[in-house]
Amino acid sequence: MFSRLNRAHAQTDAASLELYAERAGAAWACSYSTSAEFDAALIAERRAAGVYGPRRQRKQMFMTIAGIGAGLGVIGLLIAAFA
Repeated sequence: MFSRLNRAHAQTDAASLELYAERAGAAWACSYSTSAEFDAALIAERRAAGVYGPRRQRKQMFMTIAGIGAGLGVIGLLIAAFA
């Protein structure tokens, strides 16, 4: 009687183990066939989020305008000091 229960239990364990293995394999599956596809998708996602793009240009433009303003301020002070 115990041998029947042990066999049934072993078959159930084997079936559940096989099911867990299939699920684990599906969890590790990758939808990209090459690393180039993954990189392209990652860059596209980051561009959509705004990581690459205008933020850097705005900062550079702000610093340029601030530098020009500071230069004009110094020139104005020099003109006022010698006038």
